[in-house]
Amino acid sequence: MRILISNDDGVTAPGLAALYDALKDHAECTVIAPDQDKSGAGSSLTLDRPLHPTRLGNGFISLNGTPTDCVHLGINGLLPETPDMVVSGINLGANLGDDVLYSGTVGAALEGRFLGGTSLAFSLLSRQPDNLPTAAHVARRLVEAQSRLQLPPRTVLNVNIPNLPLEHIRGVRLTRLGHRARAAVPTQVINPRGKEGYWIAAVGDAEDGGPGTDFHAVMQGYVSITPLQLDRTFKEVFEGLESWLEGLL
Repeated sequence: MRILISNDDGVTAPGLAALYDALKDHAECTVIAPDQDKSGAGSSLTLDRPLHPTRLGNGFISLNGTPTDCVHLGINGLLPETPDMVVSGINLGANLGDDVLYSGTVGAALEGRFLGGTSLAFSLLSRQPDNLPTAAHVARRLVEAQSRLQLPPRTVLNVNIPNLPLEHIRGVRLTRLGHRARAAVPTQVINPRGKEGYWIAAVGDAEDGGPGTDFHAVMQGYVSITPLQLDRTFKEVFEGLESWLEGLL
């Protein structure tokens, strides 16, 4: 098996190295990752300048682009052989609920949909790497087991791991996405020349985080696995829209 690994924390991030180390003896692994932190890049592509891959001393490929750029190039000709699957992470920080709309970690996994199989995105609920071995163990077990999966094409599994030692993980829960409240107010700053600017503030707390959600599972000490699909069509409102549109034009 050939696995393409990427992330959004950047090519030197400890989570990326931990994921590679966990998988390198299981499959032929290639790493293509952004040359700097691209958290929040979502599924964005770079279209206003060329992308320049650089092979580093450890064999990883650094790219001056987004996580989606990395996977896009990796599955569309940059590599001599097309990967079989895409694995993204290990992100330092949660990707729960609405986070998946902005997450470059999830964005990289979504770009892997063109391979037709299942992609995986891994996130640890901490900005610190202390419990990365837990997340790496979970990643290894899930990737080892993926050959037994029978899922629709282009499915992405969004995996969030509690910030706990492995022996304190209570198990695995299949979850749906919860939802966050509105984010905090952006922080206004004024630079030394008097120009106004804003820092995007912290994400909102869980507004829909009850049993069955990814928020609830990780808070209870379980690994959360949420299957994602690209099709965001709101089919349930078709009937109401059809009557609304009738005779409109």
